[in-house]
Amino acid sequence: MLVADLKEIEGRIYGARRRTQNLVGGASPINASNFSMGYVTLEPDGGQVPWHNQEQEEVYFIVSGTGEMCLGEERKILRAGQAVYIPSGVFHQLTNVEDSPLVMIYCYGPAGDVAHWRQELAGTLPRAGVDVPPLPEGARPQCTDRLEDVAKEGD
Repeated sequence: MLVADLKEIEGRIYGARRRTQNLVGGASPINASNFSMGYVTLEPDGGQVPWHNQEQEEVYFIVSGTGEMCLGEERKILRAGQAVYIPSGVFHQLTNVEDSPLVMIYCYGPAGDVAHWRQELAGTLPRAGVDVPPLPEGARPQCTDRLEDVAKEGD
């Protein structure tokens, strides 16, 4: 029996102030061909899954906290207990808007890597309104910082 234990999955920290721990897929002991799943913690006041799109369809489920969800041209506040469906190819962003962490679970399919992870780490994430469609009116700005750049700012 394959078991993924969140306490044993280090995960990855991104410059947009979030930690992603793969439960199914990636570095997890569980790999499936039809879906990937993970546990994400967005830091208080602005931690983010930045504006991006991907081939897979996806669902975000908010476990705790409150976030601003941008999906295509729409913007809405999501709270604990709510899930949002993200169709294939649609740009989306989730930003923590509270002073406590936001925790969410994602599930997308089919399984596989998503480009925005690599782009964030490399500092090549396409910029909203410049390289890709703009965020909805009134949305929190997209974070395109690399983790190394954020660390330097804190020095």
